[in-house]
Amino acid sequence: MEIDKRINQANGRLRSGLIKVAIERRGGTLSLRANLPGKDGSRVHRQKISLGVKATPAGLQYAERRARELANDLDGDRFCWANWVEAPLSDSKSGSCAEWCDRYQQDYWNRRERNDQSQTTWDKDYRTTFNKLPLKELLSPELLLRVIESTPADSRNRKRTVQVLARLAKFAGMQVEFGHLVGSYSAKRVNPRSLPSDELIVSVRNDIQHEGWRWVLGMMACYGLRPHEVFLADLSEFPVVIVPDTNKTKTERFVYPLFPEWAEDWQLEIKKPPNLQQPELLSNAKLGSKVSSEFYDRKLPFKPYDLRHCYARRCFEFSLPPDLAAGLMGHSLQVHIQTYRAWIDRATYRRAYEALINRGDAPKAPIH
Repeated sequence: MEIDKRINQANGRLRSGLIKVAIERRGGTLSLRANLPGKDGSRVHRQKISLGVKATPAGLQYAERRARELANDLDGDRFCWANWVEAPLSDSKSGSCAEWCDRYQQDYWNRRERNDQSQTTWDKDYRTTFNKLPLKELLSPELLLRVIESTPADSRNRKRTVQVLARLAKFAGMQVEFGHLVGSYSAKRVNPRSLPSDELIVSVRNDIQHEGWRWVLGMMACYGLRPHEVFLADLSEFPVVIVPDTNKTKTERFVYPLFPEWAEDWQLEIKKPPNLQQPELLSNAKLGSKVSSEFYDRKLPFKPYDLRHCYARRCFEFSLPPDLAAGLMGHSLQVHIQTYRAWIDRATYRRAYEALINRGDAPKAPIH
């Protein structure tokens, strides 16, 4: 069972901390086992303390905390059976929204490495969703349903809220079914007619007086980088740019300029990022927000991601196969096709059409 694996991991953490208390599962509930004095004052021997919580991720999180508290009591010679006969958490489904969000957050970071990407995911998806909950009210399926229904139907907001709150409910041991509320939201496809021309990009870039932000715009335009990736880029193999594995996809990739002239003429190999305050401490999301804010404050006629979409457009204009274009941009092929379906379909039909009409044995139209 998955919970047994988690119990073993928790006990491993306790042993690593030299804590001589173990968590055990008996049926569907959790207990602690340690060398304890007899309840009648007799000698110390191995005994069990029932915690009264179910063998769920939340119950295990509580059990691990109580194991550390028990070890502290024993080490400090403060152990008293009266404090341990009954556990304060008797129902795994009880607790306020704030308490369950805290438990979920602790469990989340016990299972994941904390890095820029995982922190961004937590902030954008989980923290944003949990902030919608009335934190002082008891968590219940009815409350979660009310919060979900308060979001716009068929929106990204609704989809994210359903996904996150369903995970919270499962974590709390609640039987819910919210899948039918997700709606029909899907990632927005990019309309090529809404993007700036390459001539406009060059003109706007040349008009920026600030050397750092001119370099940022040039890197995004030339290589189609995500806003935060500009600050991570490795230029040691210029004009090829290496995006390290701290990026969104967690895989290193090499990006080639489709207009090498831009890379050379704009001297992008000379790294000149704007002077942000401690950029190495900023998450990917915060770096991206700073770039977006700068574009907005400067009243630029396009958004940062428009430059990335323009790079995708050039991939099709250069007839790069979709899988190669997806690799350059750090997409999965599925996401790439979904986002740029109109361009791919158009390019595919154009190539098929040109191959047919230009073949040697193609029928000839009568002249007169």
